[in-house]
Parts: sequence; structure tokens; C-alpha cells
Amino acid sequence: MRLNRRQFIAASSAIVATASVRAASTKKYKACIIGDTASGGYGHSIQYAFALRDDVATVALADPDEAGRAQRASELGVERTYADYREMLEKERPDLVAIGPRWTVKHREYLLACAEIGAHGFIEKPFCDSLTSGDDMVAAVDARNLKWAIAYNFRGMPQVQHAKKLVCEQGLIGTVLEARARGKEDHRAGGEDLIVLGTHVLDLMRFFMGGSPAWCAADVTVDGRPAGPADVREATEPLGPVVGDRIHAIYGFEGGAAGYFDSMKNPDGNGGRFGLDLHGSRGIVSIRILPGDNTASVHWFGDPTWAPGAKAANWAPLPNAPTVEMTDLQRERNKIITDDLIAAIEEGRQPAFSIHDGLVSWEMIQAVFESCVQGGRVTLPLADRSHPLTRWA
Repeated sequence: MRLNRRQFIAASSAIVATASVRAASTKKYKACIIGDTASGGYGHSIQYAFALRDDVATVALADPDEAGRAQRASELGVERTYADYREMLEKERPDLVAIGPRWTVKHREYLLACAEIGAHGFIEKPFCDSLTSGDDMVAAVDARNLKWAIAYNFRGMPQVQHAKKLVCEQGLIGTVLEARARGKEDHRAGGEDLIVLGTHVLDLMRFFMGGSPAWCAADVTVDGRPAGPADVREATEPLGPVVGDRIHAIYGFEGGAAGYFDSMKNPDGNGGRFGLDLHGSRGIVSIRILPGDNTASVHWFGDPTWAPGAKAANWAPLPNAPTVEMTDLQRERNKIITDDLIAAIEEGRQPAFSIHDGLVSWEMIQAVFESCVQGGRVTLPLADRSHPLTRWA
């Protein structure tokens, strides 16, 4: 079935699992944007987070970079701009805020300020730079019964939502035995890849495995040797400390199923392997995030041998998969999340793409580093919430 842009926008909220978005809101929401052109920019085009909502007016933007502030305001058609986001929050008192910078170093600062004025909102991934920061952020939001979503827009893609229904509700590939995820394996291969791209695929892993893992064990190396404290370094972007140019991690899920994450520096790079494979007792589902346009490609192979060359069976698109035409990919993917966010506000529930999910995915990342430090399997949730690499180094 093929959906044009207008049909997609109208139907996108219904695609989100657990969401029951109302057709129209009677309330006019006021939104503000926090960005920083020089320090993390505006990931996933989050400055347009509410652009396709008729019931939301984006009234102001804050960015300490003067030229970037003027450019973004012009693109958005926003009249009021601020160099200081705190001044904007105090003067505008928005209902909704979008936090755009990709760099995590100020995410806690931004979100706590938004919570202080009682604003709901939408934040770029990764969620935080330490578990202690993430715990503070979630606690501040929960204490005020605020709703905050995170930019896990791959999970919201209609093809991925359709795959979840077929795999987890209709048993397309039988019992899910394992999930295998890879990062982009570019210049960030290893620890930084785990943070930046791992947050997406680990979220997908939890989505399909039906919950969070109970333990993690990881092998982390640098130039082929076991990583040590002297190998800890700062990421190439302000995302906190990282270690390793090769990571092999295994997560233990309920019922004995395993999840794997791998990222390895290699001369050929990723080659389009960024994504998640689900291996079941009757076949495989492969989810790939296509390079360039970052759209989802989902196919399946219906053979319990997992050996495409062994039989005359072929990889095929999912049965009855939706074909979605997006004329503005980033805005329309964000709208899936913001539609659900506003429905969550009005219905008094957690968003389907909640910062709680962002914190758990970050904990899965930290568990890899904790396992590296401890030299063995670690139990989740992690008891020590401080950054393991900071302690190690």
C-alpha cells in the first residue's frame, strides 16, 4: 500500500505503538527552540520539531551564535530570538521546548531549566553524558509530571513499526533467538560509534526484544589488544570519554535471547550495515538505515537455516509493508514523535519515545564500558551511576 505525504501525516500517529493521538487538539501550544550553532547545532532538524502541527506556534529561538541564530530564525520564520536560552524560557514561558544540540555536555543544563518552568519537550539523542546526569533529568521531569520525548526517529518509521507487528505479534520469524546490531563503523568506530549510533540500534533492540537486558558482557580492544585505562580518550565531539576501536558486546534478555552490538575499525568502513538483524526460529528480519537519506529498509528471509544460498528462497520486502513517500524526511519523521508527545500530554501517559527510553539505552552503552573496566559480565541496572571510564582513567 502506498501513502502520499498528506496521507502519511494524517496517519503517522496511528502507526506508533501504544499511541492514540486525537485527530485535532483544541489547545494552542507555544513552543521555543534551544540550539547552539557552534556547539552541537540542530540534530535531526529538531528546530522544525513542531512545524507540521497546526496547533503549535513556534514563537522564539535561542542560540548563542549570532549568525547561526539569525539564519535559523529566518528559516523558521521566528520573530523573537535570544542569545541566552534561560532568558528566552523566562520571558516566553513556553508549553513546549525542542532541545536541538547533538552534543550532550549541556543536555542536563537545558532540560533542568525547561523542567523548572514546567515545559514539556523533545530532545536530541544521545540523551546524556553520564548516568548521574540522566537520572537527574528524568527525576526532574517526573517530579513535575512533564512529558519529554527523544529523537528515536528510526523506531518511529512506518516500516519499522510494521516489522514489530509482524515479528512480535504475528510470529513472522517464529521465536526471536537473537538480535545483531552494528554501528556505522566510520572514523568513530568503536566507543564513539557505540554512543552516537549505538543509541539508535540499542533502542531498536529493546523495542523488538520486549524490554531491557538483565546483563552485559563486552570485549573492547585498541589496535588488537585489550583496552586499558591509558586508552581512554575524549570523543571527537563533546560526548564524554570513550575507549576502543573495536567493541563486541552481548546483552542477556528475558527468556535467554541474546542481543549483540559490534563496531570495528576496518579499511572498508560500514558498507551499509548500520542497523539491526533479528534472527528467529523460522527466519530473519533485516532492518537497515540507508546511507544518505537515512530511511529504513526492512526485508525478511523465511528460512530457519538462516542460509540464503541453501534453498531457492529469496530476501523479500515484509508482507503488506507500507510504502511511505516523504517530501521532507526529517520534519515528517519528527512529526511522528511530536504527535505522540502531544497526545501523551493530553492523555496523561508517557510518550512512546520517552526520555526514559533514552536513559535505558544510555545505560546499555555505559554497561559496555563498565564491563570493560570490570573485566567481565555486569548486571543491569548498574548500581554505580558514575561514568566507568572516568573512574578507570
